[in-house]
Amino acid sequence: MYTVISFLTRRADLDQAAFADYYEHRHVPLIRELVGLPPVYRRRYLRSEAALAPENGAIDFDAVTEVGFPDRAAFLAWMAAVSAPEVGERIAADEAAFLDRSKMRPYVVEE
Repeated sequence: MYTVISFLTRRADLDQAAFADYYEHRHVPLIRELVGLPPVYRRRYLRSEAALAPENGAIDFDAVTEVGFPDRAAFLAWMAAVSAPEVGERIAADEAAFLDRSKMRPYVVEE
């Protein structure tokens, strides 16, 4: 499995509930419509008690997203579809409605 974990930060003018609502009810359906969902597509939202050890630093993200594919080639094919000119523009515009895109941090991870 080829897995990418992304740390996502909401726009400053949205509260956590509005952020999660937009993500689930607008962004996910848009991705489904435009390119289809990856084989694994999970979202996890931070809870108010997320900082169990606040002395370790401030939390600067609001959600963790996991996407998984059978292999790197499948991931690259999906990314090509997501990045196609008209599709990529629509996705970027939609992300700008609820995300602080400057703070997105994706990482490839192993299980």
